[in-house]
Amino acid sequence: MATIESMIVEDQREPEKPIDREKTCPLLLRVFCSNERHHALMEFSRGSTPTNELQIYTWMDATLKELTSLVKEVNPDARRKGTFFDFAIVFPDSRSPTFRMREIGTTCAGRKSPDDTVTLAQKKFSIGDYLDIAICAPRAGGMPPIGGRGRRQF
Repeated sequence: MATIESMIVEDQREPEKPIDREKTCPLLLRVFCSNERHHALMEFSRGSTPTNELQIYTWMDATLKELTSLVKEVNPDARRKGTFFDFAIVFPDSRSPTFRMREIGTTCAGRKSPDDTVTLAQKKFSIGDYLDIAICAPRAGGMPPIGGRGRRQF
């Protein structure tokens, strides 16, 4: 009779080292915002991108809350309390000439949310990827948007 052994291995990750923003060169983050939904992946095909590009110079330790603030600076409609920002990374598919989308978190203007402190690095953002943000206007009663891609309740 064979003996089966099991071993529990803890994930040994090094803690993230803080980035010295005075000494580290920022990256160019290409952001595409749309109302109520994410852009269709077809809009990122054949070397094209959606027309409403926002370019932000930032670092890999930028939080979703920090990025929310930067988007609100240039988008007056998004400043209303209760507006939701649903973030997704758009990246090239390594097995085909298309793009894929991975949702990474949601923030809310004027309220704390669980994803406020999530960083680009924590979500495996790679330089050259795009950031797509679905901006959803506040609903009656301050409830998060219902249904649709990437709408989380919190």
